[in-house]
Amino acid sequence: QVQLVESGGGLVQPGGSLRLSCAASGIIFSIYHMGWYRQAPGKQRELVARIRSSGLTIYADSVKGRFTISRDNAKNTVYLQMNSLKPDDTAVYYCNVVLDSYNYWGQGTQVTVSS
Repeated sequence: QVQLVESGGGLVQPGGSLRLSCAASGIIFSIYHMGWYRQAPGKQRELVARIRSSGLTIYADSVKGRFTISRDNAKNTVYLQMNSLKPDDTAVYYCNVVLDSYNYWGQGTQVTVSS
């Protein structure tokens, strides 16, 4: 049974930082590509960053240079370090993995950027 559990969200002022974590279970974590998505109120869910099993990363243009995705295969965990946060980054952030063409999602963690 695949489980993804996110943590680390919260309220932060513009310019601040947060680190999100996603602990995975039920999969051979090291062989799968992992992703972070976000969904703001009234908007579609969008890709924020993805890290392949090789460690290769891709980022949405809106977060390049500010966010860093990383993984610790020994801990079955993927991280999203978010710096220089902006109000537009406010959203629920979800961890994602695709197995056999099926998308698995965590429960999400709320990130609110506001003064």
